[in-house]
Amino acid sequence: MIRFLCLIVLSINVSHADVYKRTDDQGRVYYTDAPKKGFKYKRIIRTRSKNYARAFKKIVSNKKKYAPYITAAANKYKVDEKLLHAVIQTESAYDEKAISPAGAVGLMQLMPATAKRYGVRNRKNGKQNIEGGTHYLKDLTKMFNSNLKLVLAGYNAGEGAVKKYHNSIPPYPETHDYVRKVMKLYRSLK
Repeated sequence: MIRFLCLIVLSINVSHADVYKRTDDQGRVYYTDAPKKGFKYKRIIRTRSKNYARAFKKIVSNKKKYAPYITAAANKYKVDEKLLHAVIQTESAYDEKAISPAGAVGLMQLMPATAKRYGVRNRKNGKQNIEGGTHYLKDLTKMFNSNLKLVLAGYNAGEGAVKKYHNSIPPYPETHDYVRKVMKLYRSLK
C-alpha cells in the first residue's frame, strides 16, 4: 500500500493513463501506467483522470463501500473474509465495473455462466457480484476438500480445468500466477 501511495504522489502530474499492476516472485506489488514488455501486467484501472490520487481514492473508497457486503457474504457462506479481499483485490482492485478481455465482469470477475449459476442478474452490481463469487468459492472449497490452491485454480480457470488435470492446478501460466498472487496477498492480510 505504501509503495502504491508513493507511486501516486510521484505521478500526480501525469495525464490520461491506465494503471497496471504486477506482482514479482517475492510478492512485491508494482503499479505503473507504462507496462514493460516481458512482464505480466494486468490493467486494474482504466482512467482518463489527470492524476493518480483520484484513482487511489477510488480504490480505498470502493474497498470501504463494499466491506459490509464482503463481511456479510463471508459470514453467510463461511468463507474467510480476508480471502475474499485477496480475491477481489487481485481480480478487480475493487472496481465494480471492471471487465476482463475474457468477458469476466465486476468485483469478483464473474463470467456469464457463473453469474447465471449463482443468480447474479447484474454482474456490475457489487452486492450481487460479491454474493455470487463468494457462493462459488464456497462450492469450490467443498468440491476440492478445502485445498485452497485448487479452490483458487478453479476460480480462475474453472473447476472443469482442475478436474481435467486430475485435481491439480492446470498447466496454464496465468492460473499458476493467479494462485501465487492471491495466496501471497491472502497471507499478508492474516
